[in-house]
Amino acid sequence: MSSRETQRRQIEGLPPLREIIARHQIDARKSFGQHFLNDLNLTRRIAAATGDLSDVHIIEVGAGPGGLTRALLESNAASVTALERDERCIGALHELADAVPDRLNVVAGDALTTNLADLSPPPRRVVANLPYNIGTQLLVNWLEQPAAFTGFTLMFQREVAQRITAEPSTKAYGRLSVLCQWLTETRLLFDVAPSAFVPPPSVTSAVVALEVRKVPLAPARQEDLEFITRLAFGQRRKMLRRSLQSVGGAELLAQADIAETARAEDLSVHQFCALANMLEARRG
Repeated sequence: MSSRETQRRQIEGLPPLREIIARHQIDARKSFGQHFLNDLNLTRRIAAATGDLSDVHIIEVGAGPGGLTRALLESNAASVTALERDERCIGALHELADAVPDRLNVVAGDALTTNLADLSPPPRRVVANLPYNIGTQLLVNWLEQPAAFTGFTLMFQREVAQRITAEPSTKAYGRLSVLCQWLTETRLLFDVAPSAFVPPPSVTSAVVALEVRKVPLAPARQEDLEFITRLAFGQRRKMLRRSLQSVGGAELLAQADIAETARAEDLSVHQFCALANMLEARRG
């Protein structure tokens, strides 16, 4: 029997998650944005959707009592690092680490202030059921150093997942769409019903995959791209000649060969990059 199969059987032999949760008195807390995912069939589906993990070091953010962690440990990932700030969950995760020595590293910390690149060697992939209240901010933070990761498999509320993968000329298309699709190839994988969580959230969730591009979709400075999209989508109902008036408006659009009557949601990622480049040229 292989060592990986032995570890799988060790994980399957662990007490049910509900027993672990009860023993450590882990009730989901609103202050942590906690909604625990304890269905092992579903967590295995998430792990499988991530694709081949051989030689990839997984970082799970907000591991909770270890539902998704168990499924990740059953995969062929080189290692799994579980980042969690709830001390009650840390104890439960250490029990899991004891069952599979040298496969799981448990880190107590806050994802908003932790540099994930310090937690494991490359290649790294983030897999997580993210708290709704900080999920978007975490993703934006990680995309500031995209080369540190091969990609992300993340669960958000469905509305956010749709924004990440939205195409131009749709209501969901916005700043997050542009930034994510500029740096990664995005795919909406599947929905997850509220009933899958403890306690059930009030909205449907969705799992999305983001594969980091070797080079961005088009040349641009990230600061300029974020600035121009903030202006454009900050007044998305207005024509761009109005929403971009403070940085040149119609003149800037003409230089980028974009109609001044266009609105933010009409532009492709390439066109936003062209505007960012024109903005940088004007500053120079």
